[in-house]
Amino acid sequence: MPSQKSMYPLLSNLQVAKLIKPRLADSHKGTYGHSLIIAGAGGKMGAAVIAAKACMRTGTGLLTVVIPYSERAILQSALPEAMIVSNKATIDFNKFSAIGIGPAVGITKHSLLLLYKILNKANLPLLIDADAISLLAKNKQLWKKIPAGSVLTPHVAEFDRLFGQHDTAKERMQKAVALSKKYPWVIVLKNFETLIAFNGEAVVSTAGNAGLAKGGSGDMLSGMITALLAQGYAAFNAAKIGVQLHGIAADIALAHQSMESLLATDVIEEIGGAFKKVIKRL
Repeated sequence: MPSQKSMYPLLSNLQVAKLIKPRLADSHKGTYGHSLIIAGAGGKMGAAVIAAKACMRTGTGLLTVVIPYSERAILQSALPEAMIVSNKATIDFNKFSAIGIGPAVGITKHSLLLLYKILNKANLPLLIDADAISLLAKNKQLWKKIPAGSVLTPHVAEFDRLFGQHDTAKERMQKAVALSKKYPWVIVLKNFETLIAFNGEAVVSTAGNAGLAKGGSGDMLSGMITALLAQGYAAFNAAKIGVQLHGIAADIALAHQSMESLLATDVIEEIGGAFKKVIKRL
């Protein structure tokens, strides 16, 4: 059934539970993929830390983070489980299972060159967010290079930057669904209701609360969806699972925080609780 606020079906916890694959007793880290996240810049390494922690909490087997090498101590201290590569290194993108790019990478010539290399050399799913979306908005000739099955996660302002100005949330949702027919991508339009559209089909998640209206929330979602892509989930399913768990984790975190005080790092610590809440409904 459509939600009360939109014309699109409401995503339920039960639907998401049916999509989540069981963690196998005889598995190993290679079973769950190797994620590559490109994020962060000088003074904005928090975005890389948040995306990386969320990626690990969402089940990726291995994680490599591409950052300015001068900032490596920040990430190594915050997340010793992650590996680090300099953003100026030569990278074999196809040895990874999924790539997430965008959180706080900056809208610079170097970031554009890195995005260009990925789009030309990587033959695997991409999660494109934040500054990478802004780079695509300025360089629309790159759209044709975005691999099928990639996930774009713009918030409202980024969506308008990419696809043109819209006056209402309803207009944006309708445009996202229409674009999902035109392009072979999943579009996650982040708002108080988050729309997930693919191939003309759309669902809306109302999980979460106004505590997510704060810096870092989108970086966390980027890491979560990247982890799910790396584990072999189809892009549409990865987006649905990631968005719903993201919101549920934020709701669980209110047991210890208020919507005013909630931080992205608080929500990351509740991703496990979100998994438990969803899976037990089966």
